[in-house]
Order: sequence, then structure tokens, then C-alpha cells
Amino acid sequence: METQKKKKVILISGMSGAGKSTAARILEDMGYHVIDNFPVQLISLLVDMIETSTDPRYSYVALSTSAQDFPAFLRGLKGQNMTISVLFLDASDAVILHRYKSTRRMHPLLLSNTCNTLDEAISVERQMLARNVNNSFVTIDTSFLQEKEFKRKLEKYFSKSAVPAFSISFVSFGYKYGVPMDADLMIDVRFLPNPFWEVELRPYSGNDACVYNYVMDKPETQEFIKRLLSFLDYAFAQYEKEGKNHFTVAIGCTGGQHRSVTITNFLYEHYRKIYNCYKEHRDQKEWIREDA
Repeated sequence: METQKKKKVILISGMSGAGKSTAARILEDMGYHVIDNFPVQLISLLVDMIETSTDPRYSYVALSTSAQDFPAFLRGLKGQNMTISVLFLDASDAVILHRYKSTRRMHPLLLSNTCNTLDEAISVERQMLARNVNNSFVTIDTSFLQEKEFKRKLEKYFSKSAVPAFSISFVSFGYKYGVPMDADLMIDVRFLPNPFWEVELRPYSGNDACVYNYVMDKPETQEFIKRLLSFLDYAFAQYEKEGKNHFTVAIGCTGGQHRSVTITNFLYEHYRKIYNCYKEHRDQKEWIREDA
């Protein structure tokens, strides 16, 4: 007898103003049946409906909930006969404040008279959510995220055709341009020999063999890689065991061109044989070269 495939439910929550409505719209376009503002008191009825319904819409459900109701929904869904993922959206306080002032919408904690000012509402909501966040959630910081990139991330994590598995994103960046806000682990490689100071290598990046080989052949890099792989092997295995769906490793150097790109490329090629991996060079630029 064929085993019935488990229903898939994405619980969307996070800071108000961080993009829950946008995420719900994107997931709906991806084929998910979106349910918003469902009464938390009826969670047991919703679970029963999802589990027993023969309607194909309930095979993939995205359930959007507020910070206040999030813990109750999480408890109500936990342990049920369905695959549960949590999409947790965040943004900096300054960005959230700007978004509310721009749209002139009311924060939920103001509407419910829980708080008296927008600043207070943001602070209280952040404290409220901090008690329930854990490493198994897919966390996305939308502070500086364009909708196109937001959509790409959601498609990567929640594509209906994707096989659920632990996946890793390796992201290179330059500290001079700011750190990635959604990194789970940040690795600083500014101590490695810098190709920037080699005039003939300066116009190239870690995507070019001359720079890649320069960085990787250094004794400091070889010792660093040996120690780093030992740590990452253990950490990735533990995060996968814990049930985390996705892990982002950010590798930074000064400008995000040479050392960070090299190490990111190495780690991606090494771990793609073991895990579902992605890579992104956030600040790598195509420079105009004299020999071009």
C-alpha cells in the first residue's frame, strides 16, 4: 500500500513590517495555499482540516501569523503528522520604523492598545519573539533585500519540487560595505595574505585562477583551511541533527574581492559534494583590466 505523502506547512512569522505579506504573496505564486489571520483558538480544527482534506490545495499550506499568536500556532502544529517549516522574517528597528512611517499603517500592538508608541511596539514585539526563536527556523533579514532577491531566497528554501534537506549558503562580502544581516556564522579572513597588494593581481578576483591559487597556496591559508574544515564538519553535522533547514556562512575580507571570494569558492566546491549548497559573491565586482 502506498504511503500517503505528508502535507507541507510553512508557518510565517517575525517582526511586523519585515515582509510577511510579501512573503505570503510570493509563496502563493509558488503554489502554496495561503491562510492569513486564522483565529488561534481554532488551531486544532485547522490541523484536522489540513491532515484529512483531500483538496490538493491543502497539500502545501503557508500560514501567516502575528508575533502574539506565533507561540500558540507553533505548539499546535508541533508533533502533528505533517512537515512543518518556520519562516521567520526580521529587519532592523530603523528599517521597520521607516516602513511604518512611509506606509502610514498601524502596528498591531498599537491597534490592540498594548503599546503607546511605535518605538515601544517594535521593542515589545522583538522581546516577545526572542523567546521563541531557534536555529531550526529559516530566518531572512529583509532590511536591505529587494523583492527579486527575496523571491529567489523563498524559491530556494521552499520550492515544492525541492527535496527537504539541510542546505548551506556560502556568501563572500567586504567589511567596508557592511556585514550580511542574516548570516548564521561569520568568518573573518582579513588575516590571510592579501592579493590586493600584488600589483599584477589587484585587478582580478578570487574567481580568477591567479588570485585563487595565490591565496590557497599560502601556508597560512592551508593551516587555516585545515582547522576551519574540522570545525565546519562538526558544526554542520550538529545543525543538521538539530533539524535546521538552512545555514548561511558569510566569509569576509576588506573589500570582498580576493580572499573572501577565494575561500567561499573553496568551501562551496568542498561541501557541495555532501550538502545542497549555494554561493553568492555579494560585493565582487567586475573590474576593467588593462589587458581586456
